Amino acid sequence: MSENNNIIVASKLSKKYNEHLVVDDFNLTIKKGEIFGLLGPNGAGKSTIILMTLGLTEPTSGSITVSGFNSTREALKVKRITGYLPERVGFYDDLSAKNNLSFTAELNNIPYREIPKKIDEVLEIVALSKNKNQLVKTFSKGMKQRLGIADVLIKDPQVIIFDEPTEGLDVKVANQILQTILDLNKKKNITFLLSSHQLNLMQKVCPRVGILSKGKLITEGTVESLGRNMLGGGKYRIELELEKVTGEIVEKLKKLDKVLSVIRSGNQLQIMSDKDIRQDISRFIAAEGILLTKMDMKQDALEEIYLKYFKEE
Repeated sequence: MSENNNIIVASKLSKKYNEHLVVDDFNLTIKKGEIFGLLGPNGAGKSTIILMTLGLTEPTSGSITVSGFNSTREALKVKRITGYLPERVGFYDDLSAKNNLSFTAELNNIPYREIPKKIDEVLEIVALSKNKNQLVKTFSKGMKQRLGIADVLIKDPQVIIFDEPTEGLDVKVANQILQTILDLNKKKNITFLLSSHQLNLMQKVCPRVGILSKGKLITEGTVESLGRNMLGGGKYRIELELEKVTGEIVEKLKKLDKVLSVIRSGNQLQIMSDKDIRQDISRFIAAEGILLTKMDMKQDALEEIYLKYFKEE
C-alpha cells in the first residue's frame, strides 16, 4: 500500500510517440480522498497521462504508482482498484442498463448472487433506478454519462478517473454529474482525478488543480494559491477608474486591510486582494472626495493563468 496517504504518485514521467515528446517530466502526488483536476487544452497530454496511470501504455521514462502499485509492472492490480470513465462512454445499446451493468459485474468477478443488489445500489446513486430495464439506446447523453458512473462504481474503486466528465452536456445535467462526484467523494472517500479543458468544471469541484501545457505541468496547487504564486496577487482583482489619481491615493490604498498590491496606469488602478473589499474601497474613495467612475472585479486569477497558457497552444 502507499505511504503517507499518497494514492497516485507520478515521478519524472515522460512519454514519446515517434520522437515527439507528449508528456515531459511530469511529477504529481494526489492524496487519498482528494478531487484533483488536470486542466489543459486538447493535445496537452492529459489523455496520455491517464493511459499511463491505468497501465494502458508504458512511459518512455519515469514511473507512476496507484495505491503503491506500479502502473507498468502491476497493471492488473491497478485496474482492480481504479475505475475509468472515458470521454466517450461505450455500452451495448440493445441491452438494458441492468444487463450492461451485470456484464461489467461479471467481468469484475463479483459473485453472481451479489450482482442484483450491487446494480440496484449503483443505479440508486446515479438516480437511474427507474430506468434499469430501459434499453441504453433510448438514453440521453446525460443518462449515459450517469450510467457510466454506475458502471465504474460496480467494483468499489478506490480511485476514479474521469476524462471530460461533462463534455457536451447541458448545464443542469453537468451540475448533476458534478454533484454526484462531490457526494461520492464525501460519502465513500473515493479519490478522483478529473481531466478537462473546462475551467468552470475544475473550479466547481476541485480544491486542487494542475495546469498542463504541451506535456508539461506548468503549475499545481489550490485554486486560491495559484493566483498568488503565479500572478503575484490574490484571488480577487479589483479594477478602478478614478476622476483623478495621485501618488498619495495609491499609497493610502496599499495600506487598506487585505490589499496585497496596487498597480497604477493613468487614472486606472488594479488592486489584488484575498477578499472582496469593494465596499471598503468605495468608502475610502468617497472619504477622500474623489469621483469613482468605474469599478469591476474578476474573482479568479486562475482564469488569467489558464488563458495565458492556452494562448500558447
